[in-house]
Formats: sequence, structure tokens, C-alpha cells
Amino acid sequence: MKYAVEPPRRTMIPVDYYIILSAILFTIGVLGVLIRRNALIIFMSIELMLNAANLAIVAFGSVIQNFSGQIFVFFVIAVAAAEVAVGLALIVEIFRTKKTIDVDQMSSMKG
Repeated sequence: MKYAVEPPRRTMIPVDYYIILSAILFTIGVLGVLIRRNALIIFMSIELMLNAANLAIVAFGSVIQNFSGQIFVFFVIAVAAAEVAVGLALIVEIFRTKKTIDVDQMSSMKG
């Protein structure tokens, strides 16, 4: 079938780019956990590492033409949303009692 106007050609982005992006995001997350002392920054860095892993899972799932990776990532994101709610509640409660969210000053578990 001939078209009057040639349809645009769709090119796939290679999975290598997704894996490289995932590795970069994961590395930034690890550096954030290791270098920063603010509990909120550490918490966001952990979420960044989780999302980097999700990106890698979806990328590999697209390579093998299987939706199970996307379904798994959907459940991981749902659990991460619950984890964010609990984590932020803990950080707020620690701030109320200690008046700081600096990790170095929260070394003991006593009130």
C-alpha cells in the first residue's frame, strides 16, 4: 500500500541507553546516601536508587518482549509509595523529638 505522505519512521532507543541511565541514577543515589548527612536527602537518594532499579527492570523486560517486568515494577512502585508515607512520618517524628534531622546527631535510639 502506497501512502501519499510517507509515515514517520519510528526508531527504537537501544536498551544500552536505558541501562546506562539506570546506572548513572543508581550511582547518584549511592553517592547521596554515602556523602550527605540530611535524613531527607538520604531518603530521596534511596528512592532514586529504587527508581533506577525499576528502569533497568522495565528495560530488560522490553528486550525479552515480556510484560512481567512492568507488572513487577508496578507493585514495587505501590510498595514504595507506602514506604514513603511511613518514612516521612518517622522523619517528622524524629524531628519533633530531636529538633534536627542530621544523621550524625541521631546516633542513639533513646529519646
